[in-house]
Amino acid sequence: MDNSSTQDGSTSRGRRLFYALSYVVPPVLALFLAGIVWEIWVRVSDVPIYLVPPPSEVLKQLFWEFDFFIKEGSVTLFEAIVGFSIGAGVALTGAALMAHSRFLERSLLPLAILVKVTPVVAVAPLFVIWFGFGPVPKILITALITFFPVLVNGVTGFRSVDRGSLDFLRSLNASRREIFLILRVPSALPYLFSAFRVSIPLSVIGAVVGEWFSADRGLGSVIIVAHSNLDMVTLFDAIFVLAIIGVGLTALVSVVERKALFWHESSVVM
Repeated sequence: MDNSSTQDGSTSRGRRLFYALSYVVPPVLALFLAGIVWEIWVRVSDVPIYLVPPPSEVLKQLFWEFDFFIKEGSVTLFEAIVGFSIGAGVALTGAALMAHSRFLERSLLPLAILVKVTPVVAVAPLFVIWFGFGPVPKILITALITFFPVLVNGVTGFRSVDRGSLDFLRSLNASRREIFLILRVPSALPYLFSAFRVSIPLSVIGAVVGEWFSADRGLGSVIIVAHSNLDMVTLFDAIFVLAIIGVGLTALVSVVERKALFWHESSVVM
């Protein structure tokens, strides 16, 4: 009995490891091959380094100035996480209210759409004028850009409840708060995690856009200075670090989703 349980556990861990590697290895291999092709093309075509640097130079500078990029990347990461948290928190509050009231939905959703269609680069200078050159404008821009996906998916998720389960809870005289916590929140989680996977990369973009307008710190500022100096190696290094941050945050959301939605069909490993 114990041996059988141990074998089943080992088999399950082996499947999970294979599943994880099947997602990690192909993109890493593709990136490696693309880097080789990129290196050969730049060397053979004798492309100037101020136009397209070879990957070897990009990685070499990233290695020697690793502490610098970690320090600047941590600033951008902080702004992205805080901005995402604020934007998602406000969006979830609004979604919960609108899910319970059609009147609030008709009143607030047009305002949310107005926020969505307004270009972030148009309001970024206003935030700088209103809130100065500190981290606040970057955080607010990030919150603004991550707000709408969470709001829309939240409203849809909170309303996508099973009618039979809803009638059953009402027959037990469950309060609206109890129905919300027991039924609506679990029903909304798959929708919310889908929105988080979209909003997390957007939060990094929002932080960088904010740094373009009002920062002497962060990877957005590094990109602006490198662009002004035609320092393509530093610019590509900053882009590479931003890509790692975005991929890492998205992967973290996916891990949390699989843990939180172990009961949902989307978490089943084939």
